Amino acid sequence: MTTEPATVKAQETGGDVAGSERAERIRLRLANAWGEMGASWGVAPAIARVHAYLMTRQAPLTEREVREALGLSHRAASLALAEAEEWGIVERVAEPRRVGRRGPAGTAYSAVGDHWRWFGRVVAERKTREGDPIIAVLERTAGEAAAEAAAHPDDDDLTALRDWLATFLVFVRLFDRAIGLVPQLEPRELERGLRLLGQVPDETVLRLVHLLDGLDEGDIIDLVDALSRLSPSAARRATKLMSGVVRTVAR
Repeated sequence: MTTEPATVKAQETGGDVAGSERAERIRLRLANAWGEMGASWGVAPAIARVHAYLMTRQAPLTEREVREALGLSHRAASLALAEAEEWGIVERVAEPRRVGRRGPAGTAYSAVGDHWRWFGRVVAERKTREGDPIIAVLERTAGEAAAEAAAHPDDDDLTALRDWLATFLVFVRLFDRAIGLVPQLEPRELERGLRLLGQVPDETVLRLVHLLDGLDEGDIIDLVDALSRLSPSAARRATKLMSGVVRTVAR
């Protein structure tokens, strides 16, 4: 499979892909590396390559331009673009007007420009494709083990398996719920939350986790629930008041 730069391809085929060959070589190297990593993310390599290339081009491209740049067949490029649309990381748009070209605009594809938005879509899609089916299998298996254990109470191995499955299912559900919250956040909310977390030193985060471990769970849940019901202005006042109280108590 060729990865010849799109600028060279355009010269040979009369295409309209623009850009310097130096920039194109860098784009293609990133696209190929992105494709190799795609399998680890649960994304087919061709889809990941198409996504990375469209991101770095930062402009709508036709299916022909994409396949010529990445050295894909018409079928492979069409399938990759369609699948990328399903993942929500690529959008179908009107083909930009080309100089000297007549007739209605064709179809082009563009990477979703908001990184936080496509990240949330990928998380949601992976949860649907991977997380939900795993939970369904575990629930069915745990139910079967529970029924068998009830029918054979003297089977210690079966009892142990039932208990392990029940515990593991709780863990998977908790993890799945945490993952499922990401797509429900607005992109700017997710960005701000992670950016603020990035400004907090690791030592502070670890101290907070250790502190929470020593508090009553009911008190923590009540506090979080009460804070979530405040208006923005009331929350600002409460935050300032709480900061002052904490500093006083900590002295």
